[in-house]
This record gives sequence, C-alpha cells and structure tokens, in this order.
Amino acid sequence: MHSSVKPLAEIVRNFTPNWFAATMGTGALALVLDQLPLAVVGLHAVAVSLWLLNIGLFALFGLLYATRWILFFDEARRIFQHPVMSMFFGTIPMGLATIVNGFLAFGVHLIGEQAIGIAHGLWWLDATMSVACGVAIPYFMFTRQEHSMEKLTAVWLLPIVACEVAAASAGLLAPHLATSEALLVLVLGYVLWAFSVPLAMTMLVLLILRLVLHKLPERDMGVSAWLALGPIGTGALGLLVLGGDAPAVFAANGHAGIGDVAFGLGVIGGIVFWGYGAWWLALAILKTVRYLREGLPFNLGWWGFTFPLAVYTLATLALHRATGLALFSVTAGLLTICLTVFWIIVATRTFNGARTTALFSAPCLENSRWPARFEADVV
Repeated sequence: MHSSVKPLAEIVRNFTPNWFAATMGTGALALVLDQLPLAVVGLHAVAVSLWLLNIGLFALFGLLYATRWILFFDEARRIFQHPVMSMFFGTIPMGLATIVNGFLAFGVHLIGEQAIGIAHGLWWLDATMSVACGVAIPYFMFTRQEHSMEKLTAVWLLPIVACEVAAASAGLLAPHLATSEALLVLVLGYVLWAFSVPLAMTMLVLLILRLVLHKLPERDMGVSAWLALGPIGTGALGLLVLGGDAPAVFAANGHAGIGDVAFGLGVIGGIVFWGYGAWWLALAILKTVRYLREGLPFNLGWWGFTFPLAVYTLATLALHRATGLALFSVTAGLLTICLTVFWIIVATRTFNGARTTALFSAPCLENSRWPARFEADVV
C-alpha cells in the first residue's frame, strides 16, 4: 500500500533547484525590511530572523540537491535537457547573493568583522556560479533543448539575471574592502552588470513579441509575469550601488573624475530603469488579476511574486536615498506591504506543500522508472 507522503529517498530524487527561489524571496525580504526608513520596534529583529532562516533553508536545500546528484546522478543530469527546470539553476547563486548581502547588513553586528571576510569569500563563489549559469544554460538552450517562440516565458531570464544580482552585491561589498581590492570588485561589478542586463533587456523585447503573437502563457506559468521586474529592478539597483561606491573607490585609486561620472550615471540610469520597471509592474498586476479570475494553481513558481518585487523595492529605496524624493519613499513603503503579504501567503503554502511532500516533483523525471534499489522504500 502506497502512502500519500513521499519517503525521504523519493523527496531527494524529486528535489529540483526551483526550491532555491524560496531563499531568494526570503533573503530579499529581510534586506528590504532592514532598509526601510521607519523606526518600527522589532523590525530589525524580524529582518535578522528572516536572514538566519534563509541561511538554514539554503543549507538544507543545498544538502538535498547535492544528495540527489550523488544518489541519482543519471536522473539529476536530465535537467540540462529540460527547457524550463534548467532555467532555475540561476536561483542558486541568486539565493546565495541574499546571504552575502545579509552578512554585510547583519553579520558585523552578530559576529564582528569576520563577517566581511565571509561575505567576500562567498561573493567570489557567487560570482563564479553566476557566470557559469549565464553561459552554460544558454549554451544548452542552443544545443540540447527544444524551444519555440510560443513557449517562451520570462523564466528564460533566470540564468541570465544571476550575474547582475552578483553585480549589486559587489556594490555593497566594495566599500568594506581595502583600496585595490575594492577597485577590482567594483570593476568586476560593472562587468557582471554588462554580462547580464543587456541580454536580459533583449529577452524582454522577445517576451513582448511572444505575448503579442501568442497571448498569455498557461496558468501554471502565470506568475512568470512578475519575473520581468527582476532584471529591471536589479539593473537599477546595481547602477545605484556601484555608482554610489565609485567616487570614493576611484578617487582612492587616483581616478576621481571617473567616480563622479559613474555616480551620475548610476542615479540617472536607476531612474530610467525604475520607470521602465513601473510599466512591467503594471502589466504584471493586470495579468495576475486575469489569472486569478481563471484560477491560478499553486506551485513553487509563486516565489516569483517575491524576489522581483523585492529588488524593485530595494532600487526604489536606493533612489530615495540618492534623491530624497518622497515619491520613492512612499512607493517603497507600499511595495514593502505588498511584498510582505506575498511572502506570508507563498511561504505558508510552500510549508504546507513541503509538509505533505506534494511539492516534491521533478518534471524531468516524468515517465521515469523508480530505481530498483529504492523501490522497497516506497511501499
């Protein structure tokens, strides 16, 4: 007799990288709450708690996914042929980036200056993983996978956007480093930004064409409407934080004029991206309302409600700090309320889905026979 709850071996066998989207959303919410210009009692403690929870989730997910590759290697590697699930490899470095940023925001107060060294080391790992995703997954799209314009969704952005998330982290890390190392990280931050943002913007053009020609995607991909906000929000945030570092870092290395130009470009570029993001945000809201009327089935893709909105909110907060305009502070407050509500809903439903093991299902294993050595564990 088969139980409705999957045994541990089957959970491992069906564990996929889209679970790391939960670490992206949780970590990003922690960073947003920490940066709100509000003196709310307990808000910082909530942010720290979310960040610590995020570390635990990332470690657990990393253990489960590594175990899958060890025990079920032949099945695990099928992901590189899957045209949707393979895109979620980008969620791993992006989830790690929220931990890196948390060490800079919270770690120094918790464990002292060694938090900077941890963040520095993890940033290099994150940047390396991001570049690998940004090159390898598109290459597999070109050589192994089957794609068509009709099936194009914003999920294509996930492996690409990881590099610009690492770029924004570089902007947060650079001020904490020695002069020459700060310049290297800052310059690499701009390189990572350029490695990602232009390509992501071209994909958004294709996405508009696909939506015009083939209309909205199926309901199970409905939340992907929010993913377009990710590269726009992170692109704005990257320009703002890198530009904010640039005057001091370049001046310390004898290039003061370059830093002043970078600061101005960061503010203007951030505003332009923010305006572009407002259009995509409005479209995401309209499309979501339509999907909700038709019935929007829950899946791990619902975490797409959180991280893209969070990075857009972080960019909004950065624009407020740069300009002092109430437009950005009020908007950031409203976005944070929406983000928090989204996180509570999605986290609750994800917990229930994990508790019942219903969410542990790998699409790349459909019609695949259970390995003989584990069959006894299922009965």
